[in-house]
Amino acid sequence: MSKGFASSYRIVLLAAGILACFAGLGTRLVFLHVIDREELVRFIDKARHQIIVESARRGDILDARGNILATSRSLVVLGVDPQSLRKEDERKWPRLAELIGLPLPELQKILFTKSRPAALANATPASLPAKSADLVINFPLATAPATAPAAASAPTIAVAEPAADDTILDDNADETGARPIRWAKLSETVEESTYAQIQALDIKGVYGQRVYRRAYPHNSLGAHVIGYVNKQGEPAAGVERYADFYLHGRDGWREGERDGLRRELAQFRTRDVPASDGYTVRLSLDANVQHLAEEELAAIAKKYSPLKATIIVSDPQTGFILALANYPTFNLNEYNLVPATEQGAMRNIAVADMYEPGSVFKIVAASGALNENLVTAASRFDCSIDKIDYQGRTRGLPKEDHNFDEPLSVAEIISHSSNRGAAQLAMKLGDERFYGYARAFGFGQLSGFPVGGEIVGSMASPAKWDGLTITRMPMGQSVAATPLQMHMAMGVIASGGYLLRPQIISQISDASGEVVYRYSSVAKQRVITAQTARTMARLLTGVVSDRPTRYGTEGTAPAAAIPSYEVAGKTGTSQKYLPVMMANGTMRLLPSARHHVASFVGFFPASRPQVAISVIVDDADANAPGGVAYGAKVAAPSFKHLGEQLIQYFDIKPVYDTAGRTALAMEGGRR
Repeated sequence: MSKGFASSYRIVLLAAGILACFAGLGTRLVFLHVIDREELVRFIDKARHQIIVESARRGDILDARGNILATSRSLVVLGVDPQSLRKEDERKWPRLAELIGLPLPELQKILFTKSRPAALANATPASLPAKSADLVINFPLATAPATAPAAASAPTIAVAEPAADDTILDDNADETGARPIRWAKLSETVEESTYAQIQALDIKGVYGQRVYRRAYPHNSLGAHVIGYVNKQGEPAAGVERYADFYLHGRDGWREGERDGLRRELAQFRTRDVPASDGYTVRLSLDANVQHLAEEELAAIAKKYSPLKATIIVSDPQTGFILALANYPTFNLNEYNLVPATEQGAMRNIAVADMYEPGSVFKIVAASGALNENLVTAASRFDCSIDKIDYQGRTRGLPKEDHNFDEPLSVAEIISHSSNRGAAQLAMKLGDERFYGYARAFGFGQLSGFPVGGEIVGSMASPAKWDGLTITRMPMGQSVAATPLQMHMAMGVIASGGYLLRPQIISQISDASGEVVYRYSSVAKQRVITAQTARTMARLLTGVVSDRPTRYGTEGTAPAAAIPSYEVAGKTGTSQKYLPVMMANGTMRLLPSARHHVASFVGFFPASRPQVAISVIVDDADANAPGGVAYGAKVAAPSFKHLGEQLIQYFDIKPVYDTAGRTALAMEGGRR
């Protein structure tokens, strides 16, 4: 054979090599497409498939004038893939630490920790945030993107397991059982402007995900009404929880594939569901009125150091709440920092606590007797007696603060706050009718206020009364109510005879601002006639009168009077029941002579009510004049001070006729 051609041996060897290659390739193809097909398909799908969640923005909560009370801030959760860090980026770490407010040694500890020991890696993960707004679910599992924006196209969390601290671990452990860390959180509150500076550093492996976090611009203002959203994205209290159906929105998501560089392949998206932002909830709460109420509570706290206190302001014609303030309170932005010993401050005591209302409750017996035409404002009762026959039995009457040696009219019973007079008015009604009126005024039942964990209070039915209940309940003993129940009961008179449902939400708007639902006033029932309500309003103006009588001033609370305005209201001073150790070693609840609840509940102008205010102060005795916290001394002055500010704020005019007389004076209000 010519030397110009290859030998037969070489040709055979080459052919054998080629055949072997084809045989190997064929065998490999058989394994890929037949034997190992299912496993490889799952692997490829797992590597290429991704689901990216687009967080919905939670709706805002606004006050009556459109001021923002709660909103969602756009923040960045910043993290690092320690496996992707570059040596040359170490010089940038001090600046990164400065930007996120983390000491450099702590930052270095996170960056240098590249795996989780077996004992920790295999621990059961803690509960994770329920809403994607608080959880980044598309962390990279291998090489992190060179720039942060590419993080949005990283693979889904489905192929990595979060540890108790939200650290993301690789599925594959090394020979020691340790698992590589694929993402460790550096900060969850990075501002957008700060994140732009972090991106400019171009530190490979450091990236973030934009999320929404709840913020409360006014800190503690209206805390017990607004409520808060916790770190897990769950509404925990207040309107945040009650209106969550409207506020929370709906997260969007998209499903698709990524390439070998872990970039999203938009052309292979199979599903794309856009996020729907939450609705906006507007409250009847007025931030300015709320601020005035909280300032007044702060003044009460500074002067008297009470155990707790509440101020409620409402529109008496509609039942909508303009302010609901409690002392103590808390900062909504720092709810998680409240010590365990002080977490009682987070309870909405206006609806979650009850107290004996004291003399304010006398409006029930007086209104009922007038409404049934059993008495008139001029009807007189002997309030000097200490016993009375009722239903075939002699009943002891309660003590009085004054020695009334002449019969008192119904008007005087109210203005002088006679305990015995109130008892006799209730006896005119009888057990069942008096109890029925108390129920109609809203006691012993839920008011329907939507937030705060409202309780029903305590009021026994006549079948459970003892021989003294009919003489004690009319003066506000043997019954317990929440501050809001007492406020709405006085609202029956101010509204013209209706028990209105207390409301706090005025309307719901969608993300475009269009109103989707508007709340209106709801009258639960008519309790007394309009004429009875007008008569009671006129009689209640006597409570703030300073006209001299033989028993002192005409009213018990001249400190609540506002010059030139018709103020109607009632004082209350009730003893608190405290545990006392008896001689036999048992504990009994007994009324205390040095621990009281002081209150003043009223409205103005009395003939055309525009504002109703309740001031309830619990256990201010230690710093009260004479060591006893009377409603007339502790609560009434705050009613006046707050009322004067509201007159200016709402531009409330006195109600006069052309002759300069008030409407109530024309009805005989001035005696």
